[in-house]
Amino acid sequence: MKQPLAYIHPDAKIAPTVVIEPYCTIDKNVVIGDGTRIGPNVTIMEGVRIGKNCNIFPGAVIGAIPQDLKFKGEDTLAIIGDNTTIRECVTINRGTAAKRKTVVGNNCLLMAYCHVAHDCVIGDNVIMSNSSQLAGEVVISDWAILSGAVLVHQFTHIGAHVMIQGGTRINKDVPPYVKAGRDPISYAGINSIGLRRRGYTNEQIRDIQDTYRYLYLSGLNTTHAIERIEAELPATKERDEILLFVRNSPRGIIKGYFE
Repeated sequence: MKQPLAYIHPDAKIAPTVVIEPYCTIDKNVVIGDGTRIGPNVTIMEGVRIGKNCNIFPGAVIGAIPQDLKFKGEDTLAIIGDNTTIRECVTINRGTAAKRKTVVGNNCLLMAYCHVAHDCVIGDNVIMSNSSQLAGEVVISDWAILSGAVLVHQFTHIGAHVMIQGGTRINKDVPPYVKAGRDPISYAGINSIGLRRRGYTNEQIRDIQDTYRYLYLSGLNTTHAIERIEAELPATKERDEILLFVRNSPRGIIKGYFE
């Protein structure tokens, strides 16, 4: 249903089952998939791709140009997956020449007043609670949860199945499966409740705990902890995922609470 009180650019490609409520603005070079609902006073700017069955609440602005002085008007995108909910007054900027797109995955929930800056990549099933803010080129992997008012420094990587305490400032990479919080941010154990909810077995959870005991509770530096993990712990998918994350972290991972 295309609401007569909305402005829709004639070049926008909108599936016939999309609902568009009054006073929306939808620019050119926009694609919106079947079953998506666009609430009143939503602004969707040039270069946006929205998947199927999304729900976008009043006041959201998707696809505005980056808040980056290096941006020179290049042709870039903001991509939203399927079944994602974007609540009131969320802002999602499109990409720059660095990566050319900002991506929000499938089945995500971005609560009111969140901001996703240029070239961020958010995986599937991610929750960003109210007023959480991402600077440019942040990566958030699948199933991560950011509690309210979390601030994330540019270029930071947050691993899969992570749980972040509300009000946390993140300036280092957060490896997968952990809980993190405090100021400065530090490791606070593994996200065992979340992992059980997603079908991880007790054995898998124990393997993850053992890996992080070496990294955070052994008194070893990161290099020596990795050597001990590889020598003394059996290879598992979860162990190897953690080690790959740590090795590929240019910013370095968060510290332990007592470090």
